[in-house]
Amino acid sequence: MRILKTTQTYYPYLSKGGPPAKVRAIARGLARRGHEVTVLTADLDQEQEAGRGGRSRRQALEAGAERASGANDADGGSRKSSARSWESRDDGVKAIYLRTLQNYRATTINPQILSFCARRLRDYDVVHIYGLYDLFGSIAAWFCRRREIPYVLEPIGMFGPKVRSQKKKRLYRKLIGDALFEGASVVVANSDTERRELIDSGIPEEKIVLRRNGIDLAEFQTLPARGAFRAKHNLDDKTPLILFLGRISFIKGLDHLVKAFAQLAQVHRDARLVIAGPDDEDGCARAVHELIEQFHLRERVRLAGPLYGDEKLQAFVDADFVVLPSRYESFGNVAAEAIASGTPVLVTDQCGIAPLIEGSAGLVVSCDVESLRDGLKRLVEEKNLLAQLCARCVQVAKDLSWDEPVETMERLYESLIEPE
Repeated sequence: MRILKTTQTYYPYLSKGGPPAKVRAIARGLARRGHEVTVLTADLDQEQEAGRGGRSRRQALEAGAERASGANDADGGSRKSSARSWESRDDGVKAIYLRTLQNYRATTINPQILSFCARRLRDYDVVHIYGLYDLFGSIAAWFCRRREIPYVLEPIGMFGPKVRSQKKKRLYRKLIGDALFEGASVVVANSDTERRELIDSGIPEEKIVLRRNGIDLAEFQTLPARGAFRAKHNLDDKTPLILFLGRISFIKGLDHLVKAFAQLAQVHRDARLVIAGPDDEDGCARAVHELIEQFHLRERVRLAGPLYGDEKLQAFVDADFVVLPSRYESFGNVAAEAIASGTPVLVTDQCGIAPLIEGSAGLVVSCDVESLRDGLKRLVEEKNLLAQLCARCVQVAKDLSWDEPVETMERLYESLIEPE
């Protein structure tokens, strides 16, 4: 099959959260199965991603991305890729990065997508659109509907208005989003929570396919030795270390977490909380700083900034457990990654991954300060419980691999191309 995937952000631009890793994992899995996979995305070098924790295009290419001199650009012509767009090949997947003219928050304006769709969309059997509030998906869907090319829509947790920009999101859905959903052959939900949300909002149940996210186990086969992350933060082996890793955003529930940890610290004064991730620029980072000062936690809460690659793995293996206090997560990739590193998790019942790990590799609590405090307290105090959860991480991680989700997508695409 010839498969096109559209996504606002893609590897190596990792500061936007989980979508780049998810799209890449599925694309590579399909390529290994013999399919021709292309990812159409934005070139974010103009946003100075390197300065915000991501990797620049040059760094990515030097790290091994393949790029041919004079490669075809998005218009199908032969141009210098640095002038308009550029391409890379990664484990059999071709990624096309369109030049960004302007951006508003995470949404970019990439005029080349019009000419790409007009000239090259017919080259593909099926299109998979990730995300809602960007121009990549809406423009590709418009062309798909007119050329009768089936497309799959995956909201990746963006469907329901959550914390900010609710009026803008509702207006977008009224003007563009409704047509995007109506024209989709299938809508993919990453958890039963997201599936119910879609149904409650009027998306036909028969149109929704449930497909969880996964983890690339190969990335966790060789883990770093314990101690490097603790040494960097001047923490010894006996210090209870709690890790949050993700975007610094209100939807992640960090205000709840800091308040819960403040109560824990009154009893366990040696406990430490490390908050690692890029600023989502929604005011949460400022609120976290204010709470740290309010509760006199400057010596007990560390703000580590974004962590990627080896640094992220070092943090996972050194943490006693990872906490995901989110108000909403369609899945919760960071919890799966922690488990693959052998580290148990504490998640709220608002995380899609919760039913898959509850009582096996982690605890699930309600999304409020008191419940988070109680969960933190149990994992700090009950060493036998923590050891039991650690011991089950290996098997749970195997159950969370990408093999099953990739096979699900392969069968789904085939059913759309050759309907029964």
